[in-house]
Amino acid sequence: MRERPAVGWLEVHSENYFADGGMQIERLMNARSLYPLSLHGVGMSLGSTDPLDAEHVRRLKRLVGWSKPAFISEHLSWGSVHGTHLIDLLPLPLTEEALALIIARVGQLQDELGRQILVENVSSYLQFAEMQIAEWDFLAALGEEAGCGLLVDVNNVYVSACNHGFDARRYLSALPRHLVRELHVAGHSRNRHGDREILIDTHSAPVCDEVWDLYEFSLRCFGPVPTLIEWDADLPPLEVLLAEAGKADRCLDKVHALAA
Repeated sequence: MRERPAVGWLEVHSENYFADGGMQIERLMNARSLYPLSLHGVGMSLGSTDPLDAEHVRRLKRLVGWSKPAFISEHLSWGSVHGTHLIDLLPLPLTEEALALIIARVGQLQDELGRQILVENVSSYLQFAEMQIAEWDFLAALGEEAGCGLLVDVNNVYVSACNHGFDARRYLSALPRHLVRELHVAGHSRNRHGDREILIDTHSAPVCDEVWDLYEFSLRCFGPVPTLIEWDADLPPLEVLLAEAGKADRCLDKVHALAA
């Protein structure tokens, strides 16, 4: 707010602004006066079998009314069971039953908000043994059946592809272009577990070259889609964040020029 950098838009975690008023809301509204906003939720637990939390939905709807965001997004995940919230965005079992459940819940949330939402793929470190549907086909079916858009996290695709051994470009190529409304890129960490290397989506480092390459591929698949740099931990100086955003802008410009 002090330096007012020349960036296109800002994204915030919705739940950080569920207060009834006060400094948080004031700062958000000040930011909204300068930049378009997107709301990105982490607590809805769309994939849970618990009923949607009516109070959570009420506060989100109020925040949408206050901030008038360009996009509202949530995750293809679950994080609560019997009213107890866990501390991570856990992947769904990719089954026909889970697909039917989340189609219905996304439809319910969109009806409550009176707005389309975007649903984001999450990174994963284990897979369910009874998986019936490839994740890219699951997302495509969700978007088509529920009428939602997709927020494609390119880093999450890369992390999961490395952890599970699938082709990240095949994943991206399979997603319908018309459903993809936003992209995320971020940094990750590499951990050792026995003789295996596991990538963890930490949002605590610069975007690596492999993810930048995959991001350019994504732009060729989906066109010049609004892009966010996610960096949530071990925050660097503002100029480092702006340099990462500048790289995304140059990729967007490059792909746009090639398409012209």
